[in-house]
Amino acid sequence: MIVEIAHFLSVTSAIVLSLILIFNLFFYFADSHTNQIILSNKLFNQACLLIFISFGLYVYLAAIDDFSISYIANHSNSQLPIFYKITSIWSAHEGSMFLWIVFLTIWSVLFVNYLALEHPLKRGTMLMLTLIILGFLLFLLITSNPFERILPFAALEGADINPVLQDPALAIHPPMLYLGYVGFVISFSFITAYLFHGDFNYSWEKDIKSWSLIAWIFLTIGITLGSWWAYYELGWGGYWFWDPVENVALMPWLAATAFMHSLFASSKSSVLKTWTLFLGIMIFTLSLFGAFIVRSGIIDSVHSFANDPQRGIYLLGFSGFITLISLAILAYRLPQLQSSKLIVAGSKESFLSMNNILMLTAIFSIFLGVTYPLILESLNGNKVSIGPPYYNTIFSPLILITSIFMMGSIDALWQRGMQLRKLCIAVAPTLLLSILGVYAIWHFTKIFSLIAYVGIFSGLLIIMSYALKLFSSLYTKAYFNKGSLLAHIGLGLLFFSVSMNSILSYQKNISLFVGEEQFVNASLSKFQFLDLKKTKASNHDVVAAKILVLHDNQSIYLNPEKRKYFARGQITSETAIHTSFLRDTYLTIGDQLDNGSWTFSLQINYFVKWIWFSSTLMVAGIAMTIFKKKIL
Repeated sequence: MIVEIAHFLSVTSAIVLSLILIFNLFFYFADSHTNQIILSNKLFNQACLLIFISFGLYVYLAAIDDFSISYIANHSNSQLPIFYKITSIWSAHEGSMFLWIVFLTIWSVLFVNYLALEHPLKRGTMLMLTLIILGFLLFLLITSNPFERILPFAALEGADINPVLQDPALAIHPPMLYLGYVGFVISFSFITAYLFHGDFNYSWEKDIKSWSLIAWIFLTIGITLGSWWAYYELGWGGYWFWDPVENVALMPWLAATAFMHSLFASSKSSVLKTWTLFLGIMIFTLSLFGAFIVRSGIIDSVHSFANDPQRGIYLLGFSGFITLISLAILAYRLPQLQSSKLIVAGSKESFLSMNNILMLTAIFSIFLGVTYPLILESLNGNKVSIGPPYYNTIFSPLILITSIFMMGSIDALWQRGMQLRKLCIAVAPTLLLSILGVYAIWHFTKIFSLIAYVGIFSGLLIIMSYALKLFSSLYTKAYFNKGSLLAHIGLGLLFFSVSMNSILSYQKNISLFVGEEQFVNASLSKFQFLDLKKTKASNHDVVAAKILVLHDNQSIYLNPEKRKYFARGQITSETAIHTSFLRDTYLTIGDQLDNGSWTFSLQINYFVKWIWFSSTLMVAGIAMTIFKKKIL
């Protein structure tokens, strides 16, 4: 009975949202009356509340193991801890789409109520948000119904959640990612309302700046958590695989980063307004494209949720519809948006513009890498894989040029050019220190990779630029944006860490019997297989090895595991990781060979933890920017 109530509440919410949409469309071109907006706002809040209650009931049903519901029976199990029973809701398509809608609703209701009743864009924004929520809610109810029962008899036991998803980081990763994805519905809807309203003297940037920055933070955390989970859970030893679904998460992140910078430029000097409006629309459009890629079944990925053409057609049609609405209004208003102000060469705006163009180039390159194999397969049936070599070759020069422009922009001023001589003097110390840094790394490692050293040099340019800016500001007691400095140092550290990881890390495959040991190299003088134990956990069997690694005369004990889960019979490997300041000793147990020996994959990964730390710095820097008036 509870599931029917939850289903009824979602259907009722869709009906109320439809009424709001019709009501506001009917009265939109008439003179606004405060009572009309108040009524629409109250109805909108009630419709959102119905969605929240419906989802809350669904969480309760998952927690009490109601296996009469098809989705819960297929993706949960009575032996799971309560935490994973709840997180199993977003482990597959129907439940994850339900969560997507809940987060979409949270962002929407918070922003609609944040806008004052007399705000000129409140009605238009609420109208667009209503349309988007309604579209996704109908998608859930029509093509992806999570409330469907198993009739006439309920399942006695659930099929269990995929074992690799039984992990705290992955349980948090999708919610963070979704909060970032759908958070940009605010800028999308508000910009559409602004363009439709037509009063371009209104300073719209201040209303969505903080909302966009918060969405960017969630998106960054979501991508970082996914990368961290892949590193320690999947046993591949990598953190980014240029998987199509990873790529469609990176595209809105790049667009959002460009949007944030353009938003500051637009609010500071009223230039780049059209470009900023376009980027604001583009971010959510790319999020919708990501939803289509993941949920249409057109790709085969560890991240993909569904394989249903009906869902793909609906998502593609709805996403195209709302995107065309916004772009059509932008195109119609374009003549009125033309500004008499020109970007001054050598100004901060000029450097921001160039970096935005580079980020757009990166987005197009990723888009091409995702869609080209799909187009080719649809035309001739041939499957083509585009992987790291393509992306590394494209991104390496883009990152270098971006870093150079970023270095030049630090001392540049808004709407004022900088003389070439002054610019050269400003960047000379940074260039010198970065070149010395690259030489020192080559001198000590004796390893050379052009692409890697481009990344190292790019990262050092950014880090040195902002470090020198910090020291100069502290010495002269001049003002500097602490949040911006921290975020950009984080970006430089990301480039540096990824590149250092690529040249220093290595892997060894080892086969041993229990009690045997092996010499690996001068640094890894001993790898000893001490013991093997078999134990039983609540929902799986465990085979755990005890390994001693002597690394640079330091004794490291590692316990990699293989697990076999009862419900699905699936076998997984649990990696053992020992972390030090610069490197990880990363060990995965493989299969037992016919002769009784066991295989192991030993990896020494450098600077991996610094990649997570760089993301933390970027998030902390943006958070400081949001709350700088309160804490600085």
